[in-house]
This record gives sequence, structure tokens and C-alpha cells, in this order.
Amino acid sequence: MFTGIVEEVGRVQAIRREPANAVLTIAASKVLEDVHLGDSIAVCGVCLTVTSFTSSAFTADVMHETLNRSSLGALKPGSPVNLERAMPANGRFGGHIVSGHIDGTGRITRIRPDGNAIWYTVSATPSLLRYIVEKGSIAIDGISLTVAQVTGRDFSVSIIPHTQGQTTLSARRVGDTVNLETDCIGKYVEKLLGSPDAGITQAFLARCGY
Repeated sequence: MFTGIVEEVGRVQAIRREPANAVLTIAASKVLEDVHLGDSIAVCGVCLTVTSFTSSAFTADVMHETLNRSSLGALKPGSPVNLERAMPANGRFGGHIVSGHIDGTGRITRIRPDGNAIWYTVSATPSLLRYIVEKGSIAIDGISLTVAQVTGRDFSVSIIPHTQGQTTLSARRVGDTVNLETDCIGKYVEKLLGSPDAGITQAFLARCGY
């Protein structure tokens, strides 16, 4: 589990592409301070497993499903990537619950300054937007952010300069594709309400005045 608080921005050192998978080598420093084989590291919001490492880089396999669901397939040597180690049991929960399992991708359609903030508008499919609510949480490329606005075709977040400067958002431009992970709570609630065995149903909530 992750929190969406990016620890550092790494760089793709090498990519070995296979017909249905890839192997990434990523240069980093902070996330390697206590790394072990098999550790989980979120790369632009995608939970990957460390398969080998040196003092300055680590390697991870990327499965076919991950390439299809995320923007990792578009990475190239030199690409910056957000990095976060899995949350320690005694750590501070600074962001929100982030699993590192990408729901899909969105596209940046607008970037505009607003005083000391920067607004990013991201278009997404209806299947993703149904789980995105105003003032709710969203992970964009693994960054825990608060949703400021939602429409039928996109959503917007407003970030502070620190967040932009400490993540890959500083390099993002209009038209770029970003990884999206919606808040997991909404997906669980939807599935439970749709289950015939659920004790709490829409009819039950209506009877109780909700």
C-alpha cells in the first residue's frame, strides 16, 4: 500500500521490450536506501516489484496487463518517473489509500496558473469519472491529490508549487497521458450494493432516508 506522497523523481535508465512485457531499469537514490529484492515501489503510481538493484538503480518487470492499463509503455530512456516506497507500518499517512493498481489513463487537456496554485484538467472515460467526486481523492501518476471540479468529461485538481516541483507534473504538458487510480472505497461500495447477498442495498438506504 502507498500514500501517494512522492519521495523522489527517478529517471528511466533502460528499457528492454519483449513482445508482451518489458523490463525497466530506473536510476534513483532515496528509494534505494533500504531496498530489498521483492520490495514494492510505485513508479508513476504503478506498483512494481524490485527484481534486482545496485547502489544507484533498480530493475522491475512490467507485465502485459500493466502495459495495457498504464502509461508505462510510453516511457523511454531519460523519462522522469515518480517514485514511492510501500508505506511502513509505523509511517505517517500523509496522502490517501493508494494501491498502485492503475484503473486507467487520462489526458491533460489544460494547465493554468491561479495565484500560487496550478490547475490541471484531465479528461477521462465515463467508466473512470463515475468514481471521481469533488473533494474526493485521486492519484495522478501516483501523486495523491484532491479533486477540485468534476464534469461529465473531465476533472480538475489544483496543486501548490511544491507538489509540481517535487514530482513529474513539472514536466507534464497539455496532451500528455497520465496514470489514474480512483479512490478504492467507491469501487468496493458499488460492488457490495450490486451483490444480491449484500445486507445494505439501495432500497434499504432509501427506506432509511438516505
